[in-house]
Amino acid sequence: MCEAHVFLVSDNKEDEIMENCVLIKPDGNKLLLVDLFGAQKFVEAKIKEVQLLDHKVVLEKSNEGNK
Repeated sequence: MCEAHVFLVSDNKEDEIMENCVLIKPDGNKLLLVDLFGAQKFVEAKIKEVQLLDHKVVLEKSNEGNK
């Protein structure tokens, strides 16, 4: 399977925000995350790291909205 676990870094801690993620699509300063079952979530973040062998995506909060 090609699904990934998506984590958001906050205060130097990784919190899992989605399991079985099959799509990450940029939408302005946000990312649209879609899981295997079609559930969607928008996150104001940018991609920090993608670990393909571990099926892991790490995001960090975007500061663009705070300028």
